[in-house]
Amino acid sequence: LPESWADMQEPLLEGMCFTLKYLGMTLVEKPKGEDMAAAAIRRIVATARVGARKFQKVILTVSPRGISLQDADTKEMVENISIYRISYCTTDKLQNKVFAYVAQRQESGALECHAFLSPKKKI
Repeated sequence: LPESWADMQEPLLEGMCFTLKYLGMTLVEKPKGEDMAAAAIRRIVATARVGARKFQKVILTVSPRGISLQDADTKEMVENISIYRISYCTTDKLQNKVFAYVAQRQESGALECHAFLSPKKKI
């Protein structure tokens, strides 16, 4: 967000969109915490490096309602996460192009950490 984000009421209410690459997901035990997130991101990045596959390009939209993920190529909705299910969001301190969030899976209640790679250092 730019420094003048407070002047941008309309886009903030509608949602801010970011084009990112989806790195993957891992289950976590705690709903929040810097150490938990850093460990989860390390696991996701290590798995992604070993996999040597092409990452899915997604459009991540953040709004007061939550986070939605849309496939950047097909425009198909991948996931829509209610703000009430999201417990933590962070950027990784060591790999500052990595953004992650923790959310509770609606069906099972499991806590999942999802990580994304940004083309820019700041999201």
